[in-house]
Amino acid sequence: MTRSVLRKLVMLAALCAGPACLHAVAQGAKAWPSFRGTAASGVADGQNLPDEWNVATGQNIRWKRAVPGLAHSSPIVWNNRVFVTSAVSSRADASFKPGLYGEGTASEDKSIHKWIVAAIDAASGKTVWEQTAYEGEPREKRHIKSTYASATPATDGRVVVAFFGSQGLYAYSFDGKLLWKKDLGHLDVGAYDIPTYEWGTASSPVIHDGRVIVQVDTSKEDYLLALDARTGREIWRTARQELPSWGTPTIVTSGGRTEVVTNSSNFVYGYDFATGKELWRLGGSSQITSPTPIFTPDAIIIASGRRPQAPIFAVKPGASGDITGTASVLWQKTQRGPYMPTPVIYGDQLYVLGNAGLFDSYNYRSGAELYRARLAHKGSGFSASPVIADGRLYASSEDGDIFVVKTGPAFEVLGQYSMGEPLMATPAIAGGTMFVRGERTLFAIGKTKD
Repeated sequence: MTRSVLRKLVMLAALCAGPACLHAVAQGAKAWPSFRGTAASGVADGQNLPDEWNVATGQNIRWKRAVPGLAHSSPIVWNNRVFVTSAVSSRADASFKPGLYGEGTASEDKSIHKWIVAAIDAASGKTVWEQTAYEGEPREKRHIKSTYASATPATDGRVVVAFFGSQGLYAYSFDGKLLWKKDLGHLDVGAYDIPTYEWGTASSPVIHDGRVIVQVDTSKEDYLLALDARTGREIWRTARQELPSWGTPTIVTSGGRTEVVTNSSNFVYGYDFATGKELWRLGGSSQITSPTPIFTPDAIIIASGRRPQAPIFAVKPGASGDITGTASVLWQKTQRGPYMPTPVIYGDQLYVLGNAGLFDSYNYRSGAELYRARLAHKGSGFSASPVIADGRLYASSEDGDIFVVKTGPAFEVLGQYSMGEPLMATPAIAGGTMFVRGERTLFAIGKTKD
């Protein structure tokens, strides 16, 4: 183990609390257990990924396999297993519409679907097991750019949890046995200002210390939910007064306190992990929120991209009460937040990627701008969140290209690699492999023998 990898594991251990998170840290480079990996960091060092790859020739492509249906959910990894979800339409022409546009139309595909959860062997790409969680007509609509399976599953090494919005929440054992399921009813999630629009769910579940946390913000009822990961028993439910949102909650551990931080429109909130009691709130966010909160021991970063606010907030851990305009907000910016991609912290730098390709870097402690640049995409922009391994940032575009950017105070693009199909899902990095989900294919990128 290199010194840099050891340093990273020590830092992650400091961020984590509880056996599930500590188990993930112990796995080191072999685990990417939920959306954005361990502690939602989006970082996995010690991977030794290839400097370049080529899908057409197979260079450094360990395997690729077709995945049925449509899904923007990311793959997750635990040891030798990759888990994916999908919604398989009975219509052969089922599709989504990538690109930079403001259209709020819902998809017309209300045909019979199958919502599946699959375990894949990380070394070979072969299916270990596949289960159908739900089959029937969708109980909600989806945006034409979205899918009916946009929430990323989560695991703690024992249980695999998949959230399919109005189709329910499902928990499986590692060998594919259904442990429990929970019907949350019809979740109407759409435009805050046009109630007739319905865009579908995307917030992903997270697992921490034996609990599943689910954020449910709809056009009607809003709440944060904690369930026992083994049994599905409800531990607490905290009601909220919010607008629809799509961000995944983050478990923040700092200064001996464990809290659930949610990105939402009326307020950003911090809740006590044990009880669900509100600890703090912060106003001034966007009316549409999607990025996931991220954190270090000395700052919690929350961002959203809906204009005119489009803020980035840096909050001091340990806050209490209404912290809007107080010293608990270390710094904030307006009209710099990303609409869809979640930012990432590496070293002292915060990297922020906007849908249209604007790429900014700041000192995450002070908010000082280090550079503002642009990733020259082909026109469709970015929805997936950037991830980092060993000093290299990977940004997946809707055009199907992965940009490799060198981390550090100066902007430098090291490469651009086509995957041959739209990329909407955030990659997972574990076990010396980057798992990239395209529109129809799951790719495993890693060094291969000549």
